[in-house]
Amino acid sequence: MPAEDSLAGLKILLLQIRDQPEVERQEQDCFIHFSGLAPGQFSFRNIVDRPDVAPRDVQGFDAVIIGGAGAHSVTEEYPFTAPLVKVVEQLVAARQPLFGSCWGHQFIAKALGGAVVTDLERKELGTYDIELTPAGETDPWLAGLPRRFGVQLGHHDRVVRLPEAAVELAASALCPNQAFRLADAPVYGAQFHVELDRERMLDRANVYREEYLADHGAMESLEQALRPSPESATLLRRFLARVVAAGGGGASGALGTTGANGVRGAAG
Repeated sequence: MPAEDSLAGLKILLLQIRDQPEVERQEQDCFIHFSGLAPGQFSFRNIVDRPDVAPRDVQGFDAVIIGGAGAHSVTEEYPFTAPLVKVVEQLVAARQPLFGSCWGHQFIAKALGGAVVTDLERKELGTYDIELTPAGETDPWLAGLPRRFGVQLGHHDRVVRLPEAAVELAASALCPNQAFRLADAPVYGAQFHVELDRERMLDRANVYREEYLADHGAMESLEQALRPSPESATLLRRFLARVVAAGGGGASGALGTTGANGVRGAAG
């Protein structure tokens, strides 16, 4: 694994799909925390507020992350949908490291030719075990982890068909395609939240109580069912160290974190 100082110069862009300022800020804090990077290494753009995202806006970052989305569904169209598809296509063509978490995982899969459906019978909310596929056990991102470990999940859409160039890395008992990578580019997706642990999952679920926890007593049941997920807590840092810093692409330091592209840098 690259030395720690190889991560110190990384510049990461988090593209957010959030319509609640509280969750927007919490998501930023969570990604910063589990990355192990300094806050100033992150930049943020909420494409709900600024849907005109373009390929030029993601140039110069060592990696781009597409986060979760709450009530937004990949199965529907939004003002940011078509622009974001072009961004994903450009990142893949440039072999620039890209990671999708939850909604981002689904969006990348669909943008590259996969299929996503709403499936309430297979929704997952809480801590679930995933199992690595043989490809996952040998992938640079996941190699060395237990074959089976717990992750934090919250979704009712799922990827039912991966893009043609994708390799399945993990599955759960309810849902296949819990994680994937492209065979020929440093592009990864994870249905689970690499930026959440048990406590942060509770905070996130409380905000989306109406969407996910409408039944009486559901929040209490969730709190009792959630488990620590120590292996999952390492996954974001692993991606940055083993894929991005190890030479997955990108252009370290080529762009600043503020300016005409509308990207906002993190406070130091």
